Amino acid sequence: MPEYDYVSTPLWQKTLAARSRADDHHGQRERLRVSYLALRDTAAVLLSENARSLPDFTVHDISHVDALWETASLMCGDQVVLNPAEAYVLGCAFVLHDAAMGSAAYDMNVPSAFGEQRWRDLVSVAYFQQHGCWPGQEKLDAPPAEIAEVCLATAIRETHAEQALRLVDQPWRSTAGNEIFLIQDLQLREAYGPLIGDLAASHWWPVHMLADRFRQAKGSLPWQPAEWIIEPLKLASILRLADAAQIDSRRAPTFLFALRKPQGIAREHWRFQEHVSRPHLNGDRITYTSLRPFSSDDAAAWWLALDYLRGIDEELKKVDALLHDLGRSRLAARAVAGVDSPERFAELFPVSDWRPIDAVVKVTDVPALVGTLGGEQLYGKEPEVAVRELIQNAQDAVLARCALEPDFTDGRVDVRLTENGDSWCLEISDNGVGMDEETLVHGLLDFGTSGWSTTRVRSRLPGLASGGFQPNGRFGIGFFSVFLLGAEVELITRRYDASMSDARRLSFEGSSRRPLLMPLLAQRRASLGTTVRVTLKENPYDAQGLFRRTSDDRLLQVIQRLVLENAVPIRIWEPGAVKPRVIAPFALAAGAPDDVFDRLYPPMTESWQARQEERRLQLRDHFIERAAELLDDSGRRIGLATIWTNLFYYAQGDLRGIVTVNGFRADDTMAFAGYLAGKPSRASRDKVNLIADREQVRHWMRAQEQWLRDSKHFGDLIQLDLAYTLYRTLGSLADDVAFAVTAQGLLRPADIGAWAEQRNEIFISWAPLSWRPSPPHIFHYVSGQDVQLPDHWVVIRQSGYASPIYDMFPDILNRDSEYEHARHQRTLTWQKFWWRMSGDLFGLFLRAVCQAWSCSIEALLAPLEQRHWSDHYQMDEEGLGSVSGYLFRRPGSFS
Repeated sequence: MPEYDYVSTPLWQKTLAARSRADDHHGQRERLRVSYLALRDTAAVLLSENARSLPDFTVHDISHVDALWETASLMCGDQVVLNPAEAYVLGCAFVLHDAAMGSAAYDMNVPSAFGEQRWRDLVSVAYFQQHGCWPGQEKLDAPPAEIAEVCLATAIRETHAEQALRLVDQPWRSTAGNEIFLIQDLQLREAYGPLIGDLAASHWWPVHMLADRFRQAKGSLPWQPAEWIIEPLKLASILRLADAAQIDSRRAPTFLFALRKPQGIAREHWRFQEHVSRPHLNGDRITYTSLRPFSSDDAAAWWLALDYLRGIDEELKKVDALLHDLGRSRLAARAVAGVDSPERFAELFPVSDWRPIDAVVKVTDVPALVGTLGGEQLYGKEPEVAVRELIQNAQDAVLARCALEPDFTDGRVDVRLTENGDSWCLEISDNGVGMDEETLVHGLLDFGTSGWSTTRVRSRLPGLASGGFQPNGRFGIGFFSVFLLGAEVELITRRYDASMSDARRLSFEGSSRRPLLMPLLAQRRASLGTTVRVTLKENPYDAQGLFRRTSDDRLLQVIQRLVLENAVPIRIWEPGAVKPRVIAPFALAAGAPDDVFDRLYPPMTESWQARQEERRLQLRDHFIERAAELLDDSGRRIGLATIWTNLFYYAQGDLRGIVTVNGFRADDTMAFAGYLAGKPSRASRDKVNLIADREQVRHWMRAQEQWLRDSKHFGDLIQLDLAYTLYRTLGSLADDVAFAVTAQGLLRPADIGAWAEQRNEIFISWAPLSWRPSPPHIFHYVSGQDVQLPDHWVVIRQSGYASPIYDMFPDILNRDSEYEHARHQRTLTWQKFWWRMSGDLFGLFLRAVCQAWSCSIEALLAPLEQRHWSDHYQMDEEGLGSVSGYLFRRPGSFS
C-alpha cells in the first residue's frame, strides 16, 4: 500500500526535516534525522511481518507509523512544541510501539516469551470460554489448534508493549553472522534506548502510571544544544493519544479486507475503519467523519465505531486531566466531537435505511441491580444455596493456593454459627489464596462475571493452570448469593503472599447500598485467606431458617446435606462449640459404594434416631447390592445409582436421588437412589443437566433392568413403576413388562394384540382414575373407592418421577417422524394428535391395536377428532360420576 508522506507533517517539518546549511544546528539535526530514517527502513521489514501472525488485525505496518506523525501534529496543534531531540525519541517510539505485534519480533517463540505459567493460564481460560470446562494436563501441554491460535493472538497483544521495550537492544544475526540492531547509531541507542523502550511500552500502561514513570525531564546530550531538553511525560502523552486516535481508511484498505476476509469482531473493526476519513481538529475537539453512510448490514460496525471513538474521547480527557493537574502544557486535542449521543454521532457518521437507537441494557444503579438479582430473584428462596456457593468459593481459594504453593498442605474451610444478642451470624472462612484490592473490585464485585474464568484475575495469580487448578465455584457470581442469608455482610481478606497492611475489609449494609472498601483497622488482625461473615435475617431455628431441612437443628447436618464431596477439610463449629466437627475430604468418583452411600445419606448418631439408623443400614445394604455406575468416555465414574424407586418408599421419603454439581447438592428426585453428576443450567444451580450423554444413561438403565431381572426383583409393581421411564429412555419396552391395568389384570406389550382382537371397542380412561400398588388395582381418587374396570377399559401407567433423566429424553425422541409436519398445525387434527401421542406408552398401545385390528392410525383417530376429542363414560358404581377418556372402535364394527 502507498506510504503516507509523513515528512510533510508540521511535527516533522518543525523538528527533523532537512534544512539549509544556514541552520545553526544542521549537524546535530542531521544525525538524528539520518538515524531515524535508517531505523524506519530497517523496522519496515519487521513491521511487515505482523500480518503473518495477526492477519485479522487492521494494518500495523510502517504506514501506521508514518500516519502517527500526522495524528501527533493534530494532538499538539500550536500549543505544544517539540525540539529535534524530543521528535527523534518520539519517532523512534512510534516505530517500536507496535513492532512486536508479530512473532518475528521475538528472539524465541511467543509462548516462551510470554512465560510458561502465563501461557498455560491463557490456554486454560481460552479453553474454558470455548468449551465450558477446564482443560486437563494433556490439553494444557498441547492445546487444540483453534485454542492455540486464539491464545497466540492474545499473548502477542498482551506482551507486545513489554517486548517493544526490549527491541531497542535486541540484535538479529545476518547471514554473515553480524549483529543487526534497529537503532544502528551506538551512541544514540545507548543514550536514548531505555527511554525509547519505556515510551514505546507506555502506550499500554494505565494513564496514572505516566506521571510516576516520566515525571523528570532529561537533559540534552553533550553534542546537542542545551535547550534540547526532553520531557518524557509530554512524549508519552502524545504517543498514547496519537496511537489511539489514528484510525481511518488507511488502516483498513478495501482490497486488503477482500483478500484477508477477517471474521467476527475483527471484521467489524475493518468495516468501520474503512468508512473513516482523515480526522481534523475543530477547537479542542478531534472530529471524525465518514465518507459514505453505513447500511443496515454494517450497523454493528457503526456501533463499534461509536464505542471505539468514545474510548478515544475517554483517553483524551484522562491525559488532559493529568497534564492539567500536574501543571504541564496541555495538548490541543482534548475530546472527540459527536460521541455524546448516537443521534449526534449519526450527523458525522450517517446511516442509510435504518436509525440508530441506543437500546442496550443500561445499569444506572448497580447496587439496586444487585439487590434485585443478588438474592431471591437469582437463586430462589433457598438460604442454603448461599452456604453452598460460599463454601465452594472458599474451597476453590484453598485449592488455588495449593496450586501456587505446592508445599502448602494445611488448607481448610471453617463454617461457624454464633449468636450475638438477638441476632445470629454465619461465618465461612478459608486460609486460601486470598484477594488483593484489584481482585476484590474487578473480580468479586464485578457482578455478572465468574472471576476465575477472567484473564484479569488469572493475571493476578500467574501459575494457577500450571499448578493444576480447576475451580468449581463461580467466584464473583456466587458471592452475591450471600444476600439470601442477610443484608449485613462483612468480608475480610488478605492475599496469601501479602503483609498485614494489605488486608482489606469490604462491608455491605444491604445489597442495594454501595459497599464500603477500606484497609483493615490496625487493631484487627487478618489471617491469610478470606472470611465472609453475614448477619442472618432469619433465626436459624425459625420455620424458614437455616435449619429448616434438618432433623436435628445442627449446622453439621446442613453442611453434610450440601457438601457431598470435598477436596479440603471442612470444620463445622456449632453454636457455643469449643471443638469442631470435621468433614474429611472425599471423592464420589473414587469412593466405595458403602462410603458413597454414607456421604449421600449420613449416619444418624443421636440416641433417639436408633430405629431410623437401623433402617438406613438396611437400605445401605440394598444400595450396595443394586447400585450401578455411570461412566464417561474415559471410564471415570459420573454416577452411582439405582432406579428401583421402592427404596424411596422403604426409606419413607428420605432416600431421594441426588444430582450433584461439582460434588455439591443441586437437585433431588424420587426417580432413583444414589447420585448422578450434573452441570447447572441456570445461576441458582437448582436446575441441572446430567453430565452423562444419552447413550451412557441408556447403558446404565439397561444394566439396572437386567439386574432386576437376574435377581428376581422385577415384579409387577416395579414393572408398572418403571415402564414409562424404560420406554422413554430406551425407546422401546420389552414384551413382558407390565405397563397398563385392565379388568383382566395387567397388560404387557406381548398381550396387546390378543386383548384388542377380542374387543370391538377400547376405552382408554383418564381422570379421575388412578392406581394403587400391592397389588396393583384402580381406584377413584376423588372418592378413594376401589373401582372394577369394565371389560373394554384400560388404564395406562403413563407417569414417572420428574428428574434430569426425563429432560434428557423428551418423548419427542420416540414420536412418529412421518407426522412431524403436523406439529405446526393450528388446530388439533388427528395428525397433530398422533404426533403428540406417538412418543409415549399410548403410542405404543395404539400401534399394537392398529396391527390387531388391521387398520390405520387415521381410522382410529379421525372419529375421535370428529367428536372433538371428548368421550365420557358413566361408572356402574353408584355416585362415582363420569370418567373422561378416549373411545376407539374397530373399523367396520357396529358395537
